[in-house]
Order: sequence, then C-alpha cells, then structure tokens
Amino acid sequence: MKEIKAFNEKRAEIYWWLSGLFTHELTAQELARYDSPEIHNFLAGLGENAQLADPSHKFISVLNRLLKQLDAQTQIANSFCHLFTKCDEHSALPYASLYFDKSQLVENTPAQAIADLMEQNGVHVQKQSDESYDHLSIELDFLGHLIIRSNELEKEPHMEKALQFQADYIRNHLLSWVPEFSLHCSSVDKLGFYSSISVLLVAFLQLDLQYLTGN
Repeated sequence: MKEIKAFNEKRAEIYWWLSGLFTHELTAQELARYDSPEIHNFLAGLGENAQLADPSHKFISVLNRLLKQLDAQTQIANSFCHLFTKCDEHSALPYASLYFDKSQLVENTPAQAIADLMEQNGVHVQKQSDESYDHLSIELDFLGHLIIRSNELEKEPHMEKALQFQADYIRNHLLSWVPEFSLHCSSVDKLGFYSSISVLLVAFLQLDLQYLTGN
C-alpha cells in the first residue's frame, strides 16, 4: 500500500501539471520555471519510460526551441488563445462534448456526467464560472483529486476498487475523446507546443490505464 500511495502522488502530480497547461496560457514566470533544473529533471524522468520517451522528447525539443526566443511567452499565449478560446477552423477546443456523436448520447452530456461524478465522489474542482465540466483541464484536475483521495484508504480491497474506478474513468471519460482531440490539435497547431503536450497526454493516459488494469 505504501508503494501504491507513493506512486499515486506521482500520478496526481503529472495529471495536475497537464491540467494546468490546458487551464490558461503560461505566464512569463511560469515559462521561466521550465528552464529550471526541477522541470528538466521532471521531464527527463518522464522520458525514462519507453512508452513516454518519444512524446516527452518531442515536447522537450519544442520547449528548448521556444526558450531560446525572446518572445516565447507571447508565442505560447497566442497559440493558447487561437487553439483553445476561439471557434473557427484553426481552433482545437478541448471539450469532450465536441468529440462525441450527439445522437449517441442517450443519457447525460459529457459535462453533466463529469458533474455527477464529482458530486458522487464529494470532489469539488475549482473552475472559471463560465467553464464547462467537460473541459479537458477540469477532467484531468478531477482525476488528480480522485487519485489523491484514494490515498486516504487503508484496506487493499478498497484501494483496488478505487484504482478500478480510476481505470474506468480514464477509459470512458478521457481516452474516449482525447486521442481525437490530440490529432485535431496537431493538425492546426503551427507552434507545436500544445500539440506536443496533447500527444504526451495521450501516451500517459494509455500507460496509466495499462498500469491500473495490469495489461
């Protein structure tokens, strides 16, 4: 249990990091942290896993290229705005509802499904007042909370049930649409920063699901 809980903390840290990248554009101070030994070690650690090696190295390559430019923060902020806040042929809005066939939604919308799961699990995620619950950043933030909440459990059967719930959540509420979002993001993202992050996210979701299910 001790090893599982320690690993859970690392998993939650990664999901919260990814969530933050899709929440708002990086400030100059936040971007500066990416040139620190702490972040370098964090990203290098991701690349040590065979399944994350290629996407993490791609992101590091894009990041290093941008960090050499004086207007890196402006470029990244503009990319965030164009991709995630506008609605045109050059955008890639990160909402689950945009990647589902509405005719097949027989029950709740993706946003309502996430809201219901939050209520059922007693988890409250901070969000902007006008943001929908099916926004990628909120879905990832919620998963981070689920993971940390499971660390409060003391019995193995309860932990196994919690990990299975996390696996179902990743399978049904993230991998059901994030790969398509990532492909679309990659097709319209000229800068390459957020598309490389989305590819890394998909790889990590797939890896995490394998860990949770033992496959």
